[in-house]
Formats: sequence, C-alpha cells, structure tokens
Amino acid sequence: MPGSSRGALRAALLYLLASAIWLIMIGQILSSLFDDSAQSLRWQLINGYAWVLATAVLIFLARARVLRCFGLGDQGRIERERLRMAAAVFDSTLEGVLVTNRLGNIVHVNRAFMDITGYHEDEVLGHNPSKFKSGRHGSDFYRQMFHSLDQDGRWSGEIWNRRKSGEIYPQWQTIRAIYSDAGHMTHYVAVFSDISAIKHSELERAHLTQHDPLTDLPNRLLFHDRAQQTLAAAQANKRGCALLLLDLDHFQSINDSLGHTIGDQLLKAVVTRLQGLLGSGVTLARMGGDEFAVLLEDSPQAAHAATLAQAIIDGLKQPFLLEGHTLFISASIGISLFPSDALGAEQLLRNADSALFKAKGNGRGGYALYTEELTAHAQQRVEMTAELRRALAQEELRVYYQPVHDLASGQLVGVEALVRWMHPERGLVPPGEFVPIAERSGLIAEIDAWVMAQACRQMCDWQAQGRELDFIAVNVSSRLFGRLDLYQQVARILADTGLDPARLELEVTESAVMEDPDSALEQMHRLRELGLRLSIDDFGTGYSSLLRLKRLPVQKLKIDQGFVAGLPLDEDDAAIVRVIIALGRSMGMQIHAEGIEQPEQAQFLVQQQCELGQGYWFGRPMPASDLFPRG
Repeated sequence: MPGSSRGALRAALLYLLASAIWLIMIGQILSSLFDDSAQSLRWQLINGYAWVLATAVLIFLARARVLRCFGLGDQGRIERERLRMAAAVFDSTLEGVLVTNRLGNIVHVNRAFMDITGYHEDEVLGHNPSKFKSGRHGSDFYRQMFHSLDQDGRWSGEIWNRRKSGEIYPQWQTIRAIYSDAGHMTHYVAVFSDISAIKHSELERAHLTQHDPLTDLPNRLLFHDRAQQTLAAAQANKRGCALLLLDLDHFQSINDSLGHTIGDQLLKAVVTRLQGLLGSGVTLARMGGDEFAVLLEDSPQAAHAATLAQAIIDGLKQPFLLEGHTLFISASIGISLFPSDALGAEQLLRNADSALFKAKGNGRGGYALYTEELTAHAQQRVEMTAELRRALAQEELRVYYQPVHDLASGQLVGVEALVRWMHPERGLVPPGEFVPIAERSGLIAEIDAWVMAQACRQMCDWQAQGRELDFIAVNVSSRLFGRLDLYQQVARILADTGLDPARLELEVTESAVMEDPDSALEQMHRLRELGLRLSIDDFGTGYSSLLRLKRLPVQKLKIDQGFVAGLPLDEDDAAIVRVIIALGRSMGMQIHAEGIEQPEQAQFLVQQQCELGQGYWFGRPMPASDLFPRG
C-alpha cells in the first residue's frame, strides 16, 4: 500500500477513535449531573471538560489530516479564494461585463455595465442583448459576429449600442464562448469599453487638421480638396467656377499698433461679415494670415465673379467696432476662372495669386481678373530670380553710393550703400525691377549681406586714402533682419574688413521692426553691442507704436521721401515732417531726410532743424570711383 494511502487510513481511524471518545465523555458528563455528590460532580466536570477539549482538538487535527491526505482541504480553500478574487475583479473593473447562457439570455452583469448603459441589473436579467441594439448595424454584421463565435469561440470589434437614455454610443467589445469540461458551450461573456471619448478626440483631431483654429474655416488643405471635388463636378456638369483670392490691405499695421488680440478679433469679424455677404454654393476658407479664398461653384461668366468681388470690397469698407476701437479695413482680390483660366485646382490658385498681385500693384482696395499677360509676368519673375542667383555667383551686382550731407553746413558726412545690377545683356537694371523679386524670392537677405561686406571694405579703402566720412549706411531688409545669425554675420564682416564698428550704420525699415517688436528689440540690442549705429528707415510709413519706438536703441530717424516730395507747399507733408522732427529730437535722435530734389525742400528742412539729408539735389547714387576720384 502506498505511503499516502496508509497515512490517510491512519488519519481516518484516528478521527473515528477521537470522535468515539468525545461522545463517551459527553455521556459521562451528562450522567454525572444526576450524581448526589457535589464534589464528585465538580471533579467529573473538570475532568470531562479537559477530555472533551483534548478530544475536540484531536478530532480537528485528524479531520485536517484526512482532508489534506485526500487533497481536499487546501484545494477547497484555494478555490474559494479564487472565487472571491474573481468576484472582486468582476465588480471593480471599469469595463462592462455581460454574461449570457447558451440561449443568449443575460444571467449576470457587473457594476460597470450598469454605469455605462444606465440599466439596473433587474432590468436586463433574462433579456437578450438585442435589447441594446442601436440600429446602425445590418444583419450581415451580426451574422459575421456569430460566425466568428462558432468558428473561433471569440469575436472582437467596434460596435454601436444604445444606452437606457436612448443615446447611441460606440463600444469596443470582446465576446468569448465558455465551454464545459465535456466540451459543451454553456455561456457567452462579453467585455466592453465605452470609446465615446476616443471617438470624439479623433473627430476633433481630424477637424483641427483641416480647419483654421481661429476662424474655424476650412484651411488650405481642406480647401484644395474641396476645390478638386468642385472642379470635377463642374467639369462633369459643364458648369463654370470662379476662385477669388482675397488679401486684407495693411492688416499688419493693426497687429503692430493695437496688438494681436485685436487683430484676431478683427479677422473673426471679417469672416462673420464675409459669411453674411456670401450665399449658398460658396466655399470660404482661410489660406493663412490675412488671406482668404472664395470658391463659387456655379459662376458662368467673369462678370458674376467681378460683381461678387466688388460686393465684398464694398461690404468690408464699413467700420468694425472692437473694444472701443473703430477700425477700417480694405481688401484686394484676384480672380481666376474655370475652365477658361485653368483646369485644375493648383493652377487656379496660382492664377488667382497672380491676379491678386496685380490688384495690389494697382493701388489696393480693388480686384483684378487673371489674364495671360499675368502668366507672362509670373514667368518673368521666375526667370529673373534664376538670373539673380547667377548674378550673385558671377559678381554682376554692383554697390553704388549716394552722398549724405549736413544740411546746415552742406558738408559731405556720409554715404548710403545701394545695390545695382549690371546685366551682361541689358546693362544697368533699375532697382525697382529686381529688388521686389529678390524680396519675394528671399534672395534679398543674401544680397544685403553681400552689399554690407562690399561697403565695409570700401569704407576701409577710403579711410586708407584719407577720405574721412562719419558713417557708411547699409540697408537691412526684413528677411535679413529676421535671421537669428545676423549678429554673427555682422561681427564676422567687421572682423574680416577691420572697419571701426562706429563707422557702420544699419538702416532697418519701420515695418520690419514692427513685424515682431519684441524680437526686433532683442536683435537691435545685440547689434548695438558691436558698437555700430542703428537707424529707422522710411519712418512714418509703418504705423509705429510710440511706446515701442522709445524703447528701441536707435540713433537716427529717416524721413521717408514721400513726405519730403511735397515740401514746402503741401501743408499735410509739412505738418508730418514737423512732427517727425520734433518727435526725434525729443528722443535725442538725429533726423535724416531722404529724396531732397529741390533747394526749397532743403531750406525748409534746415529751418525745422533737420540735421542730415540726401537726394538728387546733393547727388545721385554713383560708383565709388565717381564719388572720390583718384587723382
């Protein structure tokens, strides 16, 4: 007989013996209750209780030994522990759990099921889960589900169900079939999570990728997609379409003077007004910044698009009242037509952009229709950009110098360095032809840096010749001024040429400074650390904030030639010049006037205590050899 069997037999005999003794002692105690001797009764009770306690312990140990030998004691305890743990998990899990019998009737649900669905346990027990159907899924969906359960014993997927409140919501659900030891299917267990929040986040993310966050209009990506669909439908139905590209005029000045918060409010107010002007069959999108696109799905003639463009321009002329400010804004619009101007969305946008460029060139506040001529101009810009790159590489650019005089004494005190292009075939190309293209293409930053290096070398040559000038001024475009490495670039040029930094003056346009005043202030302070001079060019045209202006570390204000041209007869120009001079002098700055062409202008400026001046009256821009001929 195996050892474990013999141990179990001994444990069983011990259990029976202890039980018998325990019963005999109970009997003796009961019989002694009827004995007349109290002392005998007391001793018998004491002895009896001792024997009862001893035999009870013996019985418990023997019973435990029997259960352990047969594997019943620990196994039962483990099973009970497992059941308690399973029940705790079942009730505390955040996922809803639903158990049905093999007929599909609900036999149990957990607390999370009730929280998610809104049903109480007694409202669903005995019912079929079809009670929760949303109606979104057809019979094929459920047929495939039960096919998977029959074949694999499980199914997982997204399903839409209905809460008790009637709300339809998405679940991620996993269903498993439960089988008995004999292999018979006895139950189904479904575990599900409410994924409404995930779905909502996905929709929000998709919306944000296709819509402008400020105005909630379609962005460039979504507009391009809609334009492609609209053009395809128009081509199939033989309809015409029109694209209007709209740009707000001088919007940046509002941001600069009143701040981006007011600017954002104005953009939203403009959108509200545009939506009121546009009817059905029109898509309005924000393409970026202050540029908007309007797509007309049915525009048979150019006149129809032009009429809408004029209505938009007129509608935006009405003032906007924002936080106590009365603001006026105008718009320039470029129009391109389908199919006469373009057959695709990308080309339609390019053509509308060319027309917009023309509208701005015509003085803003109007519209322009796309023409083949604009395509020629666009092609010309592309070709000139390529030629400019070649000009930089082959040293076709030249630096000319315009003299700057002390207005009171008439003495030459400095020069301004200006770029010119000596084309191998066309000769000297006017700056008005290539500088705007250089700015549009981004080449202007590279050109400005080249001009600065050439000018610093020339200044050193003049000093070596004994030509003493107080300063040489170099223009810094907004492109170059916005570069983070401008400080290192200027420092390197000064080090390479050996020019005294005090002789170099950098001219920054007012609009470039006001684009990002905080960054401009930091950039200017860093440049001032090099020891050079700074001036604000074209002052009076960029809508400066006086609060910001007084913080800028500049030494000079240059009066734009547009204000000098009307002097001394134009009263408005005279008043503006007086104010600029008074403002600059009150801040301890030098005042420098551009575009002086007549002696009367110079005389008026001297009377108003303007210190410096330049213009054709003193001398045109010229090569260095003409300014100081070697003799």
